Amino acid sequence: MTIDNYKFAGKKAIVRVDFNVPLNENGQITDDTRIRGALPTLKHILNEGGALIIMSHMGKPKGKVNAKYSLSQIVDAVSAALGVKVQFAPDCAKAKAQADALKAGEVLMLENLRFYAEEEGKPVGIEKEDPAYEEAKKAMKASQKEFAKTLASYADCYVNDAFGTAHRKHASTAVIADYFDADNKMLGYLMEKEVQAVENILNNIKRPFTAIMGGSKVSTKIGIIENLMNKVDNLILCGGMTYTFAKAQGGHVGNSICEDDKLDLALDIMAQAKAKGVNLVLGVDSVCGDKFANDANQLICPSNAIPEGWEGLDAGPESRKLFTKAIEGAKTILWNGPAGVFEFDNFTGGSRAIAEAVANATDNGAYSLIGGGDSVACVNKFGMADRVSYISTGGGALLEAIEGKVLPGVAAIKGE
Repeated sequence: MTIDNYKFAGKKAIVRVDFNVPLNENGQITDDTRIRGALPTLKHILNEGGALIIMSHMGKPKGKVNAKYSLSQIVDAVSAALGVKVQFAPDCAKAKAQADALKAGEVLMLENLRFYAEEEGKPVGIEKEDPAYEEAKKAMKASQKEFAKTLASYADCYVNDAFGTAHRKHASTAVIADYFDADNKMLGYLMEKEVQAVENILNNIKRPFTAIMGGSKVSTKIGIIENLMNKVDNLILCGGMTYTFAKAQGGHVGNSICEDDKLDLALDIMAQAKAKGVNLVLGVDSVCGDKFANDANQLICPSNAIPEGWEGLDAGPESRKLFTKAIEGAKTILWNGPAGVFEFDNFTGGSRAIAEAVANATDNGAYSLIGGGDSVACVNKFGMADRVSYISTGGGALLEAIEGKVLPGVAAIKGE
């Protein structure tokens, strides 16, 4: 079933969204991208005469009630975005009466799903090494099914529009789908767009294809790096992982972040790229700081010759030229992860250079997909969000999809 074909009139729809939005110390939303992303689906259901039950997680409360992660903090913002007063259920597992009372055009938002350990389905307070863990896991799986069944009982149909959690087999993202037949469960508009964006990157490649992988660790990106190695023409590896590669080749990286246990892996990636004819682009120079702070003193030096007491915090001017050259001629671009500590205004140069190159290439007809929280924050910070083809709301989900993994949240709907 698709959201456009479904008749919502007179029906209650329970919709899994990803409203895990960043809040400041006063509980105010600092970036509402995820709320705006879900609006087309939510408004469509209301406009078609349906009643709406919204469910989401926020943060990592680990199965315990924690006011810091209460979705009550965002009710007013969601009401304003939807143009409808949103009711609130303070306990997501005890909201049947409120759900039953909903009339067409009305909206109910459930409290944070992760206040219940059953949402994630992991035993709490017991380590994997414990002999009783497997028994506890089995019991939790049974409880997770009951929790999902309770959520399902609130509505006539289920819509999953939370791409950011589609790679998790949680109660609200996958298990709940078992309680609806194929004619009463569907992907929301955001999910459909995300799945299509991944399709474009994996199966509709226009060449040259340039992928940019940033971030601090090689280890967290190894799966996607290896999968991309079979698809891309240019692979830019930047950010903190620059220094693992520099040290692996015998360089000196000072106090820079470096995975000493992944030096062989870095050399192996370089060998793979060479064997497959992939142009692997690594930063050759860095903007270093004498401390990890925005007001650090700066020094530009080769990435493999950083003095003791200094650490690489951004890509240097020569690196930026290499990155730009590999990006601007591309016809397909994937960007995940910044080139430096872009949160510090004095160390944004490398990430800004990438953003500008991606925007210029897009202006010239390239398809560009930006994925992962930090990359999205980058393009937003630099005011270039409207100059790229697609911004993904999912970090881990996007990476797993591009790795070629089946996403449980999508499979549960499509029956894969």
